[in-house]
Amino acid sequence: MSTPQPSMPQAQAAVPNWQTGGGPSYAGYTSPIPVVRTHLGHAVASEWTKIRSVRSTIWTLGVFVLLMIGIGLGAAALVAANASQESLNNENPLSFGFFGLLLGSMCVITLGVLTTASEYGTGMIRTTMVACPSRGRVLAAKALVFFTVAFVTTLASVLVVALADVALLDGARTPTGQEWLKGTVGVSLYIALLGLLSLIIGSIIRHSAGAITIMIGVVLAPLVIALFMFSQSLEDLRQALFEYSIPNQLSVFYSNSLTETGPSGWDPLWIILGVTAVAFAGAYALLEKRDV
Repeated sequence: MSTPQPSMPQAQAAVPNWQTGGGPSYAGYTSPIPVVRTHLGHAVASEWTKIRSVRSTIWTLGVFVLLMIGIGLGAAALVAANASQESLNNENPLSFGFFGLLLGSMCVITLGVLTTASEYGTGMIRTTMVACPSRGRVLAAKALVFFTVAFVTTLASVLVVALADVALLDGARTPTGQEWLKGTVGVSLYIALLGLLSLIIGSIIRHSAGAITIMIGVVLAPLVIALFMFSQSLEDLRQALFEYSIPNQLSVFYSNSLTETGPSGWDPLWIILGVTAVAFAGAYALLEKRDV
């Protein structure tokens, strides 16, 4: 004879006690997995895990630190060994960090592009959007994590170079408090925003090589083009390219502008902030309309 099957009420009574709490109930079953409302903090934690676990972050930031410290200290040591104290009287010792910072900015640009564009190349962006359907939240989390990493890394490197250069160049004048603020915090904010702009361009272009090429062109092309403008009729355009080129804006933070006119003080920071904000709004609008 066949064994009689238990009735449905008896089967429901056999549900273990650990299923009585957690998520929603369905006809006698309660999920043990609690339902948690997600927020920006979860997206930030996810992006932090990504950026610290990929090799590109270690390589690009490592090369950035080496370029920044190596070239900054090397330039100051070379000047200290070959220049007289009289010739250094009016020199700002912080300004010798400019050369390493200009080259190192290419590393920050590369990392910014890879933070977004690489996910489109590998297809990982689909997993990211499934885990967090709010696309604006994903972009904001990437921006927050990258900006923090870029700013902290740049500030630490700039401080090391600044302190070492002041110690090496005994004949140079003592920087003022405003010069210290601009040459450390100000220039670090500028580089972090430049990297953030690269991240946004990577989100718009969705192609790593293309976005990196565009950003390198944005950094170098205006100054290079201006150098080859010999026509008198193009003098106004040539002057504008000099004044608003990124290398010149970086030099403003060290009170060493390439021109006598154009941005001064904290102007470069407000310019890059405005451009980045406009680009972020455009990237957000495109992200909402496009398929991933």
